[in-house]
Amino acid sequence: MEGNTQPQGKRYSVDVGGRTLTIETGKYAKQVSGSVWVRYGGTVVMATAQASEAPIQADFLPLTVEFEERHYAVGRIPGSFMRREGRPGEKAILSARLTDRPIRPLFPKGFRHEVQVILTVLSADQENTPDILGPIAASAALMLSDIPWEGPIAAVRVGLKEGRLVLNPTAQEESQLDLVVAGSKEAIIMVEAAAQEVSEERLVEALEFAHQSMQPILEIQEQMRAEEGKEKFAFTPPAKLEAETQAALYQRAIEKGLSQVLQTAAKGERSKALEAFAEALLQEFVPPQEDGTVDLERRRLVAEGFDEVVKQELRRLVLEESKRADGRTPTQVRPIWIEPDVLPRAHGSAIFTRGETQVLGVVTLGTGRDAQLVDDLGLETEEPFLVHYNFPPYATGEVRRLRGVSRREVGHGNLAKRGLRAVLPSREDFPYTIRVVGDVLESNGSSSMATVCAGCLALLDAGVPLKKHVAGVAMGLVKEGERAVVLTDILGLEDALGDMDFKVTGTRDGITALQMDIKIKGLTPDVMRAALLQAREARLHILGLMEAALPTHRAEMKPHVPRILTLKVNPEKIGGIIGPGGKNIRQLEELGVEIDIEPDGTIRLYSANAAAAEEAKARILSQTAEARVGEIYEGTVTRITNFGAFVEILPGKDGLLHISQLAQGRVAKVEDVLKLGQKIKVKVNQIDEQGRVDLIRPELEGLIAPRKPPAKR
Repeated sequence: MEGNTQPQGKRYSVDVGGRTLTIETGKYAKQVSGSVWVRYGGTVVMATAQASEAPIQADFLPLTVEFEERHYAVGRIPGSFMRREGRPGEKAILSARLTDRPIRPLFPKGFRHEVQVILTVLSADQENTPDILGPIAASAALMLSDIPWEGPIAAVRVGLKEGRLVLNPTAQEESQLDLVVAGSKEAIIMVEAAAQEVSEERLVEALEFAHQSMQPILEIQEQMRAEEGKEKFAFTPPAKLEAETQAALYQRAIEKGLSQVLQTAAKGERSKALEAFAEALLQEFVPPQEDGTVDLERRRLVAEGFDEVVKQELRRLVLEESKRADGRTPTQVRPIWIEPDVLPRAHGSAIFTRGETQVLGVVTLGTGRDAQLVDDLGLETEEPFLVHYNFPPYATGEVRRLRGVSRREVGHGNLAKRGLRAVLPSREDFPYTIRVVGDVLESNGSSSMATVCAGCLALLDAGVPLKKHVAGVAMGLVKEGERAVVLTDILGLEDALGDMDFKVTGTRDGITALQMDIKIKGLTPDVMRAALLQAREARLHILGLMEAALPTHRAEMKPHVPRILTLKVNPEKIGGIIGPGGKNIRQLEELGVEIDIEPDGTIRLYSANAAAAEEAKARILSQTAEARVGEIYEGTVTRITNFGAFVEILPGKDGLLHISQLAQGRVAKVEDVLKLGQKIKVKVNQIDEQGRVDLIRPELEGLIAPRKPPAKR
């Protein structure tokens, strides 16, 4: 019997932000094409990369990235009925997208083998977030594998704390900026950010800092590839139209007026005109054969060639003539119209239309019980702010099955959420759970940014006291060699045929969210600076129109919005408010009021009936109020003794009205002046260290000599 033959594997380490990042390979999951374990602090992510042996019939790159969260990573058993992990949650979907977007553009053009990258969180220390390790681990696994890929890439997170840029801040650190940047040695490939109104110049500085900081991670991957990597397999790109025919197709399309067809302003008209134009060219370049049949394979190649012609001509129009498909200049924003308060029963609503993109923003205000419970690998939190983005097929005039929320919808909703969160009031000032829904009614590009605008307007319509207005705009790019033109407020066509989709949201004073996807190998900071500054001009234009439509939030919320009253009581009084077996609180809820009580004594009352909420508040205050020296109360005589009467001034709280304070002159018996159950006005004269209350009659104050502190009783 052989002894322990455990493989040693190879480790590559580098210091990143004062902590050691380690990539280990050759020891685990060895049957897959490429695998690594990446460790940062106590967080470990395993990445595997595998490609199919044969290509599939597809006109796209068949890449899937999965992000698997294991509850054992934080020493927990899943809370589901089956006690095992289920479908990925929103955080896992966003983490998968964070890896998918930077690795996708680096696969060779025409690569049609199915590729699956699986990221598994094996350990999570709650300080070093696993999402940032995903792109690094995926890149390392692809570098080691036999899959053709033009990496490596690396990713880092940048924070902004007290005016200082921080590399990979921990999950607990407060930061004005949460910026994730992925890049290659030469350029930035992907950007994702949430910010508290950070300036464009500060953001560019952070991008340059991030790109410089990731270089050591790229270097160890290059070393690892040289020492441990497999030979990349050869692949055959799909057949394309021969160069001579492609050139002839382009020339003939220009002669037949392709430029004029492409510059048809309306999306529907342009699509129909382009379809008819393409059919005429196909008839010309692939005529029927003698037997009347058509060479379908040849027709497919020419059709694909025509798609390239359209792309080539659109890009030429932008680069050489500064013309766009709808006739705008590169810096021009499409016409905008806004209509707030469009739904009678919604708490807040607004339509935001920009060109042929239209979003219905709807806001619902709920109670603390409506907050979303989030279990992020052991970190259980409540999320009181929700943003949901819906993209139905009718938005683009299509028919398709509705199969639940797509990853794209989750990603766009999260982007809009980050854009709006920076201007929300504090939880203390506005204790509602807020849900924003962006329903895309029409789409011709930039629907996520229209969701930010519609969501902001709907929040104002609901009476949410936002700190400022927020607007969003999507920027595009056409780049050939050294020539580059940044496009403002891109169309769907420009998104498909351009090189970049750069989404920016912000106020007049700075950026609140940022997301960049590219199709080329990277961008320089100079191009990104130009895009950010051009986006700022567009954002200010849009903000002006939004401010004109709704200058501020509603002074009064709509009648059917639940009212929330907040009060603070002594935590020792909570038991009395609840009562034995919850008796007291049930009586309050019978008024039609929901009640949340926190351990620190904060009480929130929720009701659609403002009067009911006020009544419940009054009852709680009377029940928990404490006597104060100098205050006058209308009390009830509850007990009479030979030295005075005890008067209940607050629920469960009485004081002594001494016999000497009942009337001018001598009083022989208390009963000569007061009776049990009698209502009487009294004033708190003093309260001793034991909490005993001494009362006087306010109308006799100054007429009767003051007495000494109350005797023990």
